[in-house]
Amino acid sequence: MPMPKEVKLYLFIAFIVIVTGCKFQLPDYVKVITATELNQLMQKQDIFLVDVHTPEQRHIKGTDLFIPYNEIEKYQDKLPKDKNTALYLYCEGGPMGNAAARSLYELGYHNLSNLQGGENAWRENNLPLE
Repeated sequence: MPMPKEVKLYLFIAFIVIVTGCKFQLPDYVKVITATELNQLMQKQDIFLVDVHTPEQRHIKGTDLFIPYNEIEKYQDKLPKDKNTALYLYCEGGPMGNAAARSLYELGYHNLSNLQGGENAWRENNLPLE
């Protein structure tokens, strides 16, 4: 027995809601920046770049600070006092940068960017490491 059109429509709508609701969404408190964009920005201005990967890894040339992503509060005295300062975060692949951004946001920092693909993306673009 064929399904009525109304049932098919409801099933289709339910499927769309489930698929789009489960899709990974970046938090609105952190911007994502590509390796190319970050490199171009670093050529134009002095930025505050923070490596948050644990264990410590090779750093992107120009990194200002290393803070483990899960110990942000412990090292907040090393961060800029002005909480409007733009902070650019990276780890090896991206997730630790997002976790660090959440902690920084909770501390009152609201101008946060995370390197998409992390240090891996930086290296893939043949950009300088220290």
